[in-house]
Amino acid sequence: MAQDEFERALSYANSTLSLLKRGEIPPYPQFYELFYIYSTGVNKALNERINAVFSDARLPSLEVVESLYNEFLKTHQIDERVNNVSGRMCENIDSVQEIIRSASKTARSYSGSLEEANSTLDADIDPAALKLLTKSLLAKTRQMQTNNKQLEDRLEATRAEMASLQGDLDEVRRDAMTDSLTNLSNRKHFDRELERLIQRANETNRPLCLVMIDIDHFKTFNDTYGHQTGDQVLRLVAATLRKNVRVSDVAARYGGEEFSLILPNTELKDATIISNKIRKTIQAKELLKRSTNEKLGRITASFGISRLVSKDSPATLIERADLALYAAKHAGRNKVVAENDKLMQTKTAA
Repeated sequence: MAQDEFERALSYANSTLSLLKRGEIPPYPQFYELFYIYSTGVNKALNERINAVFSDARLPSLEVVESLYNEFLKTHQIDERVNNVSGRMCENIDSVQEIIRSASKTARSYSGSLEEANSTLDADIDPAALKLLTKSLLAKTRQMQTNNKQLEDRLEATRAEMASLQGDLDEVRRDAMTDSLTNLSNRKHFDRELERLIQRANETNRPLCLVMIDIDHFKTFNDTYGHQTGDQVLRLVAATLRKNVRVSDVAARYGGEEFSLILPNTELKDATIISNKIRKTIQAKELLKRSTNEKLGRITASFGISRLVSKDSPATLIERADLALYAAKHAGRNKVVAENDKLMQTKTAA
């Protein structure tokens, strides 16, 4: 690396660390990459967005920074991976087509040899000529067998590569639908699944409930103990959700400290039982600061539940679950409120 290149890269690195420190943003690799690209100025749209964030008097929240990373870098990386896999798929398709052409050419050549031998056999042929013809056919048959084995090997190699590519595509698909911090479904996947599951529930006349979950006093906790401890809280809640839902359910990080559960084939009373189980499990866990083992107390969460009705759209179902969540917060937090609860009715009347 030339000296001027080194100096320029060092300048970008120093600028990146300065921006992270200014915004009190943890220097995780993804955030370092985000602000390094900002420092280089190569992405005008990204720079405009970050400038707008820093023009605000408040420090940027972790949620805002994560959103910028997902929008400008994670999506781009996924697109690159998809393009890479697509290119390799095309190469393999071309290879298969070449194998088929080669096999057809070999088969035509062998068929021609058989037809020629058949014509010869139709005529009078002396024993010496017959011996030569038989020897020639055996040689061509062996060559055909060799060619077929080579074609089989090439097809098997291509099949294995295609299977590997399918695995890569599945991984890209999962990454595109997964929240990087909690490994739950992300908001994009939640939106898609909610629409799909509402449609299916309406078609099959089966119940469906939506649960909106918010960690109580998360901002205060985050500001007091730092973003890394805040991330630990988010992962703890996410792990609790994963352990307490069925395969058919969808657990998602809705945004920031808010989570959601889509519960197909579930009535309101059963969704309330599930939510209370999760609430108690979260409350029972005592949080420790990893660096010092200092006890930081317990965290709690509030839950709001709505049940699908025939006229519901995703927006109206979410709106009623949010109202129930607001009622849970208003009633003192660390509560589960369903849309038919007295707490909900009292809050609505107020």
